[in-house]
Amino acid sequence: MPDTHVEASLLGKPTEYDGAYDAGVLYAVPRAPMRAELGILGTLPFLGADIWNAYELSWLNMRGKPQVALAKIIFPADSPALIESKSLKLYLNGYSQIAMQDMNAVKNRIAADLSRVAGARVDVHLQTPEEVAGQSLTEMAGLLLDRLDIDVEVGQVGKEILQVDASTPQIEQTLVSRLLKSNCPVTGQPDWASVQIYYLGAPIDQASLLRYLVGFRTHNAFHEQCVEQIFIDIQHACRPTKLSVYARYTRRGGLDINPWRSNFNATTLPSNLRHPRQ
Repeated sequence: MPDTHVEASLLGKPTEYDGAYDAGVLYAVPRAPMRAELGILGTLPFLGADIWNAYELSWLNMRGKPQVALAKIIFPADSPALIESKSLKLYLNGYSQIAMQDMNAVKNRIAADLSRVAGARVDVHLQTPEEVAGQSLTEMAGLLLDRLDIDVEVGQVGKEILQVDASTPQIEQTLVSRLLKSNCPVTGQPDWASVQIYYLGAPIDQASLLRYLVGFRTHNAFHEQCVEQIFIDIQHACRPTKLSVYARYTRRGGLDINPWRSNFNATTLPSNLRHPRQ
């Protein structure tokens, strides 16, 4: 397994690309240290998955003719490590000049390599462009927080912003914002996303939740850590009975990453349909 210190990865550094298949370029980033920063120790307070979509995958058939497909890659949230995105891009590009028996062989090899590096079973699904062409773009379902006309001071993330009305009976509600933005902790490049928050509990003050989400605008963290922080902060500040947080990030380098965390019904993945900005 490669060195797991993120500053030693290829992220944000010039890379010499030779197009050769090499599973050794896959770079594991342990989840535990990032979770410790959020106070997550021991048993995880959620289940879930990171749903990756890869749009740049090609290999050769046994006669040397290029083939193309799109990949959906599902990392379980309880895997010991996530995989740094640039290393995954380089790894997938390594298939471009190797001959594979068929699409199933490609899928099985990718799944085996990623599972080994992540430390848990990773599911891989490949589709042809024709199979994907019929899928519609969609926005995330829920009440749009962005409709609120509020004053915002962009600063550091703070769960103390969040407010609930504990005197009111529990409600079941799904809230959505397209205004989530964070920054890569290594390169500083912006990461853009829409986020969907479902909860059953005391009503969350929507203006406070929107202000809280906008607070991520200057926050430096990986996609997965941002979603886990949103989950933990809402859980601690609002005490819902049920909670799920799902973010769909826009594409970078032929990959989009969509983390989902839930404390219920986490065996059923949310929809993987792209929204218009993806």
